[in-house]
Amino acid sequence: MTTKETPTMYANWQETVKFGEKGPSPTVLIETPRLKAVLGGLRAEQSIPMHPSPEAIYHFLKGTGTMTVDDEKYTVGPGITVTVPDGSQRGITAETDVVFIGTTVPG
Repeated sequence: MTTKETPTMYANWQETVKFGEKGPSPTVLIETPRLKAVLGGLRAEQSIPMHPSPEAIYHFLKGTGTMTVDDEKYTVGPGITVTVPDGSQRGITAETDVVFIGTTVPG
């Protein structure tokens, strides 16, 4: 677990985000027993398959795509925030390069 005991400022997310060859390579911004936040990047046409999730918030910084939560599909882009109820299935498909911040309470 990466625990931050002191405040950290990320002045430029463009320098922090990572893109994996086969899917996301999230950068952990903070992980404590009460909070986890990651900066995620997906290249165009990459996806995060549907999987169960604790309650979470996703805020999109760049790109366009679709986020699916259970049976609902949401078109996402810069400035869009999606909340995910506890136990829901969720996944993301990128149309263009997508960058997001995902936050949750660790299980």
